[in-house]
Amino acid sequence: MSDRVAITGMGVVSALGTNVAENLRALLEERSGIGPITILPTRHRGAIPVAEVALDDEALGALAAPRSLRSWTRTALLGLCAVKEALAQAGIDPAAERTAFLSATTAGGIDKTEPVYDRFYLPEIPEEVAQYLGTHDPGDHAQRIAAELGFRDLVTTLSTACSSSANALMLGDRLLRHGLADVAVVGGTDALCKFTVNGFNSLLILDHEPCRPFDRDRAGLNLGEAAAYLVLETEAHARARGAEVLAVVRGHANTNEAFHATASSPDGTGAYEAMRQALAMAGLAPQDISYVNVHGTGTLNNDASEGIALARLFGGAVPPFSSTKSFTGHTLGAAGAVEAVYSVLAIRHGVHFANLRWRTPLEEAALVPVTRTERGVPVRHVLSSSFGFGGNNTSLVLSAPASMP
Repeated sequence: MSDRVAITGMGVVSALGTNVAENLRALLEERSGIGPITILPTRHRGAIPVAEVALDDEALGALAAPRSLRSWTRTALLGLCAVKEALAQAGIDPAAERTAFLSATTAGGIDKTEPVYDRFYLPEIPEEVAQYLGTHDPGDHAQRIAAELGFRDLVTTLSTACSSSANALMLGDRLLRHGLADVAVVGGTDALCKFTVNGFNSLLILDHEPCRPFDRDRAGLNLGEAAAYLVLETEAHARARGAEVLAVVRGHANTNEAFHATASSPDGTGAYEAMRQALAMAGLAPQDISYVNVHGTGTLNNDASEGIALARLFGGAVPPFSSTKSFTGHTLGAAGAVEAVYSVLAIRHGVHFANLRWRTPLEEAALVPVTRTERGVPVRHVLSSSFGFGGNNTSLVLSAPASMP
């Protein structure tokens, strides 16, 4: 087993901005990215708020700048932007290291296949259709990014609903601890598409106003799109090449309560066990946690279940907590990595991010989140949770490096 795993690079694209600095600025300014649909072609424009990346596909392609734009889906372009930023900060060339690329998604390339699926069986398939024939496969985005940037070792795709990219980070940590890779680039990407907007709308869990996580009067979630990736390596590897350690992966756990196909268990058992086991791996007590980035979707079921689990784990001393989905919407397969990046930013900048639009405590658990951004606070250990459909629950403990006060 190797020494602790360090985070040495981060990249993120979301409705808050196209890089880490822009996302941090929006979080500190309490500027939400949730608004009307303007890019996705759907009849729900103006009716359902989402958190869109404010670039159409052409502009996003120019930002990502692949060698050729042929067959690139929006999901893959978002991912390419974020991976490039993470590699640049870490100073890693994936072709020169034994580097794993672990990428997560929920919708994959559906944004490009759903408009043309009914034309796949034409006698002669036009080029604008043919180029997307293979992109429906969720793994296409990962293979495409890997080929573009020179990843030559392990490349794999994870899809465990909303915990997908948190599980990518957990898998990367395990590979490094067991010496199966020198570097792991982990994260996830998901673009908005009609399939997810209509699907979640059919479940009656979309809020038709900007969401209010952990509020008694919450009405559901807002969907978002994003990509986020982190560069992981052992502390010894980072020190050997003189890299700055941004944070360390202290603990993690995945549980699966399998209570229901989409709902969390009412008593929060799966969420509680994921958080408890992550703390146990980290060797920390509940009172050691400085800040919790909760899953906090804003749905009736999720927030009640998670609130009960938090109260059970922390008793009457729940640490400062908030749902940054009140800024980004729920970015599905990308959410765990987006919130891992935000957790590292909380550590680096000494901040508790706001839980926007909260007014009244839950009936099931009378917890009060951080309602205004708190700066200049010591943040050493962050618990970040992502709870997915089917009860696939993951919690991460990210901590300040030893050199930080």
